[in-house]
Amino acid sequence: MEEIRKLLRENRIEEAIGKLDAMLEQEPTSDEAFYLRGNAYRKLGDFQQALNNYLSAMELNPKSPARQAHDMLMEILDFYYKEMYNQ
Repeated sequence: MEEIRKLLRENRIEEAIGKLDAMLEQEPTSDEAFYLRGNAYRKLGDFQQALNNYLSAMELNPKSPARQAHDMLMEILDFYYKEMYNQ
């Protein structure tokens, strides 16, 4: 996991996602991997994938830091994309 965290810090996002994908194939119950993959997608601006990964992490571990990341992202989306609700 430390290698993946380093890749994320260095903004080598696609590489980190590839490693997380491979990790989740081997260990599909790793809430930490889902959380980190959510962070990676958030950095790419793919908010839907980020939210999906945070939700997966929260299903596996309700105390995951993914809950705070999910709530934060939802607040940002609610603030910036209010027009989505008025269509």
